[in-house]
Amino acid sequence: MSHPPLEPFASGYLDRPDGARVYWETSGNPRGRPALYLHGGPGGGLGRGGYRRRFDPELYLIVGLDQRGCGLSTPWACDDLATLTTQTMTHLIDDLEALRAHLSIDAWLVHGVSWGSTLALAYALEHPDRVTEVVAMAVTTGSRWEIDWITDGMRPVFPEAHERLRAPLHPEERTIEGYARLLRDADPRVRRSAADEWDAWEATHVSLGPLAQPGPLHPDPHQRVNFATLVTHFWAQDCFLPGDRAILHRAHALARIPGVLVHGRRDISGPSLTAWRLQREWPGSRLVIVEEDGHGGPTSARFATEAIDAFARTAREESVEDTPVRRSPRPR
Repeated sequence: MSHPPLEPFASGYLDRPDGARVYWETSGNPRGRPALYLHGGPGGGLGRGGYRRRFDPELYLIVGLDQRGCGLSTPWACDDLATLTTQTMTHLIDDLEALRAHLSIDAWLVHGVSWGSTLALAYALEHPDRVTEVVAMAVTTGSRWEIDWITDGMRPVFPEAHERLRAPLHPEERTIEGYARLLRDADPRVRRSAADEWDAWEATHVSLGPLAQPGPLHPDPHQRVNFATLVTHFWAQDCFLPGDRAILHRAHALARIPGVLVHGRRDISGPSLTAWRLQREWPGSRLVIVEEDGHGGPTSARFATEAIDAFARTAREESVEDTPVRRSPRPR
């Protein structure tokens, strides 16, 4: 189930102190319950706006943004490599808080997909009073184990593709650090070649999903370089969530925030072990394993939509129950 397509009723740019301009848009009910959507990647962008169909437009004020350095936000990371110094989890979280204040929103439901789920969880841990619920799909937490799995752990499944992935690297290099190095190279040809190899690997490991299509994951070469630049930058830094800042280490602190985790059983890119571990550490969360889906998919999207709608209905019912009953005076 999904809601009908809709277009934004407002959009704009949020100017950040370091020179980044972050694109945002709002749709649905201007007086509805606020909800924030966080796209995947890093570097994926909002795309054509299909995310809006996961929210009831009568009940929700739907907020989307292109995370800094991608989509309609400027500058793109691959066009100004110096901006990578301001590409950290702290900067992304601060962007979300600045947008919330800009839109005069007190608190919102946060829905993240893939990398967006990592950002959603990190944001909720830093600003729990600003998050009413979390709905995460294709769950990731940015841990070193997850990053090493998606780059090297799948070698036994895709040995020939993994051999091609490793070919440009030094033998002793960790794969993710090697690609982060290549995508910062001064020679644009080196960056383009590394982005092509990275895209081929990404297309390979998502190919086991039932709806996977052959061909490059990002057909546009410029977007391909930008996506690879941002992904490898964040992953080489453990998503800037090291040690005691790791999401799984702190998940118990989410206890006051209701959460729904939706994850595909066939998601070899991000095994369901991560979502299962997170649910065990997060009191009050619920895990939905979708047997037929890979890294996302239509059934996962339907379960996420149902969870988002259910939170809005529950909040509306509670609001009605809390409204004082006005009684007419008794006739004398």
